Amino acid sequence: MLSDAFPLQGEETDSGAASGRVLARSIESPRPIPAFNRSAMDGFAVMSTDIRHAPVNLALIGTSLPGAPASQSVSPGKAIRITTGAAVPSGADTVIPIELCDASQSSVLVRSPLPPGKHVIVSGEDFQKGQTVLQAGHRLRPHDLAVLSAMGVARVNVVRRPLVSILVTGNELLPPFSTPKDDRISDANSPMLQALASRDGALGKTWPGVADTERDVVSALRECAQSDVILVSGGSSVGQEDHVPAAVAKLGSLEVHGLALRPASPAGFGRLASGTRVILLPGNPVSCLCAYELLAGKYIRLLAGLSSDFPHALLRLPLASDLVSEIGRTDFARVRISHGEVEPVAISGAGRLSTVVQADGFVLIPPEIGSLNKGDEVVVRLF
Repeated sequence: MLSDAFPLQGEETDSGAASGRVLARSIESPRPIPAFNRSAMDGFAVMSTDIRHAPVNLALIGTSLPGAPASQSVSPGKAIRITTGAAVPSGADTVIPIELCDASQSSVLVRSPLPPGKHVIVSGEDFQKGQTVLQAGHRLRPHDLAVLSAMGVARVNVVRRPLVSILVTGNELLPPFSTPKDDRISDANSPMLQALASRDGALGKTWPGVADTERDVVSALRECAQSDVILVSGGSSVGQEDHVPAAVAKLGSLEVHGLALRPASPAGFGRLASGTRVILLPGNPVSCLCAYELLAGKYIRLLAGLSSDFPHALLRLPLASDLVSEIGRTDFARVRISHGEVEPVAISGAGRLSTVVQADGFVLIPPEIGSLNKGDEVVVRLF
């Protein structure tokens, strides 16, 4: 499924709105940063040759402040009072910190020599003009925006966010966050999928609930055909009201249906004739989460220019008790961490949201392993 997943084309956006976006083009500094020599300390700008044999007394001839540089140049026997970040005046090559001096209104006694260039941040010390600062493929972090602003880069070219359409099927479903009534339940999956898609760099759009008929599923898929990815939750198994596999096959191709995976065995994927990827997710919330993390999330992240690797932080800890599985299938085992050990919450229970609420993360038990034993070290992927 991932073999044809590549980053989408780039688009321009304001740098101030680009946190979390992936660069489609590398960023080069358009100018040296800083653009001028500036002071790294509060003190006095001097000529290093004047203080070589300190202590020495120098005449104060002006002040340099951030945004208000001194108009005078430093010449032999002279000094200029300066604050952190202010431009170092011409003629000066060293800044003496206040604590190494005794100053009056008109003169300063420098008590100690310093080498040339001390406490001066030279032009281009951060970035040279034309230097590549941020590479294409880099996901912009908040402090990267500080760099863009410092360089005066107001617009950046970033990978377009994938448009992910979310379809949830089921005659029993009420809108998300509504009050359950009689035998009808609130749609729990679309808010979860919307948040997961956003985490993975996509723009999620939830469509109104889809009735359990092949005609309604076909109609909904056609409406979403211009999306980059369609996630369909529910109707993916083999019951009499599971119409999604047939609808996908009718509108394109159903490539895989059914996985050796617990608790998401009804999952699968295919394509519409338009080329849009369709990923089938089970209707049970825990199964839906499992199938998203192991299938859909990987695909969506690649379209968004991110790594297909899991985005979860990892911990390696010993098991407090056995984790039982079966050879030949992958298990998505929900676990919690207690006193430095990993405790199973549940392996079964695809419809029990309590198993993910109580869990700190999950352990993947690979198909070649029948079970994991108490004391075995496992990798926990943290929710």
